[in-house]
Amino acid sequence: MLTGGTGRGNSSSMEGVYSSERMPGVFSYESSELDWCEDNYKHSEHVVEFFNTTSSFVFFIISPIMLYLLHPYAKERNLAIHLVWIMMLFVGLFSAYFHMTLSFVGQMLDELSILWVLAAGYATWFPRRLFPSFIKNRSTFARLILVVTVVSSVTSFVRPTANAYALNCFGLHLLYVVAIEMRCCTDQKVLRLAKLSVALWILAISCWISDRFGCGFWQRLNFCYLHGVWHILIAIAVAYATTLVAYLDASYEIPYSLPGLQYWPCDKWALGLPHIVLKGTRKTLKRC
Repeated sequence: MLTGGTGRGNSSSMEGVYSSERMPGVFSYESSELDWCEDNYKHSEHVVEFFNTTSSFVFFIISPIMLYLLHPYAKERNLAIHLVWIMMLFVGLFSAYFHMTLSFVGQMLDELSILWVLAAGYATWFPRRLFPSFIKNRSTFARLILVVTVVSSVTSFVRPTANAYALNCFGLHLLYVVAIEMRCCTDQKVLRLAKLSVALWILAISCWISDRFGCGFWQRLNFCYLHGVWHILIAIAVAYATTLVAYLDASYEIPYSLPGLQYWPCDKWALGLPHIVLKGTRKTLKRC
């Protein structure tokens, strides 16, 4: 845990306000073992990490936009796909609550919301041809993922490290599958999207690691906000990554839709938020 000049030592003046007697147990302020590099209570006596809290609201900006942009694809494929970005709203909500309080419950809600987003994406987009032999359809696969996620969620309250293992398993396996898919891809626009997704993820995780383990260095530079930067970068990275896997899914599951990639708000920039455009639908397929 990074403490020292920016951790709980910085909040000694608040101990009388948020003592364990006033807010006992796992809901109490700073009951989590985690304490990020940002100065505690610097801007508000009610918010432990102000910038980390406010930066979490980037999810409330990007999620509705992605829900709108991916709706034509979700309508053609399966409206359950919207679940991923609906759950991203809860990631933002629980992240803000965690950084506002640094409570144990806030930490659990923050981490578990990420786990459920990964599980939803895994159940929705994992290629059918890679299913284990004993699984015949996606609904069975989704139920299996649901059981694993529920067990991991319950276990994490007893052993919080269990959630980290589940997150790594889902995340790394998805990364492996996408890497395999990219080896067979020749579309330069798709490859560019994949490279940007990886670059954003690397940049985001570098901020997370630097804030977590290099706090002393950033304190000397008087810049202790890298975890907040991580929130912004990872939200954008997820937008890029989900569009990439959604494009691959559309190519395999609804090839008649002739999926393509565009960027919002202006495709000419090749910057912004990527999304799928469908040149064909079931209606055009029936007419043919």
